[in-house]
Amino acid sequence: MTITNKDGKKIDLKNHLYEACNILRGPINQDEYKSYLTPLLFFKRVSDVFDAEIKQALEESGGDYEYANFPENHRFTIPDGCHWNDIREKTENIGAALSNAMFQIERANPNTLMGVFSSFDDASWTDKQKLSDERLKDLVEHFSMVSFSNQDYSADVMGDAYEYLIKKFADMSKKTAGEFYTPRAVVKLLIKILDPKANETVYDPACGTGGMLIEAIRHMNNDKLTFGKIYGQEKNLSTSAIARMNLFLHGAEDFKIVQGDTLRNPAFVTRGKLSTFDCVIANPPFSLKKWGDEMWTNDRYGRNIWGTPPKSYGDYAWIQHMVCSMAKGTGRHAVVLPQGVLFRNVEYEIRKNMVKSDKLECVVSLVNNLFYGAGIPACILVFRETKIPEHKNKVLFVDATKIFTPLRAQNILTDENVDEIYKLYIDFTDKQDFSKVVTLDEIEKNDFDLSLQKYIKKSEVEKEINIDEVKADFINSLEKLFAQEDELFELLKKEGYINE
Repeated sequence: MTITNKDGKKIDLKNHLYEACNILRGPINQDEYKSYLTPLLFFKRVSDVFDAEIKQALEESGGDYEYANFPENHRFTIPDGCHWNDIREKTENIGAALSNAMFQIERANPNTLMGVFSSFDDASWTDKQKLSDERLKDLVEHFSMVSFSNQDYSADVMGDAYEYLIKKFADMSKKTAGEFYTPRAVVKLLIKILDPKANETVYDPACGTGGMLIEAIRHMNNDKLTFGKIYGQEKNLSTSAIARMNLFLHGAEDFKIVQGDTLRNPAFVTRGKLSTFDCVIANPPFSLKKWGDEMWTNDRYGRNIWGTPPKSYGDYAWIQHMVCSMAKGTGRHAVVLPQGVLFRNVEYEIRKNMVKSDKLECVVSLVNNLFYGAGIPACILVFRETKIPEHKNKVLFVDATKIFTPLRAQNILTDENVDEIYKLYIDFTDKQDFSKVVTLDEIEKNDFDLSLQKYIKKSEVEKEINIDEVKADFINSLEKLFAQEDELFELLKKEGYINE
């Protein structure tokens, strides 16, 4: 991602974008960096692409400026006075000029860009106490050092650089990063498992910054048949805007990202019923509290097919929403959730009904400390609307807790780790210490407990104590304790011994 700028200096795109944070450092809290740099980067990208389109149209028309400015020659419209170069000419009230230009660009592109800039309502462009004209001028000139047109960087390279920047934002705010960022290796694993094909629909009901949808498009080799087939919903306003920008920067076209609460108000509805999709994928908020249980007892979309989840755990609401969103015949879905969904007694009836439906195909247990802000161990559940005959009445359990690469601050999955886990899934067979195909009858005998240790027995070998394994076991036991406390609380409340 290295380019030579107009002064002959070698510039690495990723580092260049990240260095913009240093200009904001001081008056702007690092948790707010993305609210300033994301819209600014996108504004610059739109302007540079517009200029490249002008240049191409001039070459095609023999220098006809009127033709070059036809809307048909441009992906986005930039109103007069709202181009990046117009902002560069400003020496005072730069924040007001930026804010106005972004607003006017949104208005000029209502079907594609409405809300992508204004969603970052915590960005105080006109507050000179936070951002002086001098600091903003430095920021504008920093971005001006590099052209972000497709002639300089392909959409894929540009998008990857932005993904790098998103990860850096996540590194800065680890406690809240899990709300908008899923490690890309986990995303790749989910997409490999679902294996979306060109012309199939892909839907993420908790899409965050859009990483799963982007990886799905990449998996389909950016085929034009993906146009109009990519859907996502995200509750957080600014995060949904980042998702749209992310998809645009990756070169995606004709997708639909909607801001809203999926569990309370799903955006994709057809004739009063949930729309269905070939591939449904998500990493929703873990064990979401106050998720809307009061509406689900009589859910108007009929999503409580296995029962209404408890108020303190929204995990099975996501599972059931995604199952109901699978297309007949072709539908499959993969979701990342805390391992508590595999054993919590408070969800016993729902889990029993889920297993008996024979839509659950695979359970993958992951190592702990893979996700930002979530120390508890996670798992992947894979569902099929219609299983192939060889998989009917069976569930594959995969122990991937030993398949990872440890780093100093966090565990990661390398491409080799991802391939190893995927092979266990695709082989769908027994492998000592790693995988086991289990019948539904056996799961019933275990009282519908889906805990890994119920089915995959470890080889008896002497080994050194592994601190990560001990920590994972401790956290797992702790979550079971918390779940039991919640159940006791609900029982005491039900019997009238305590008031909430």
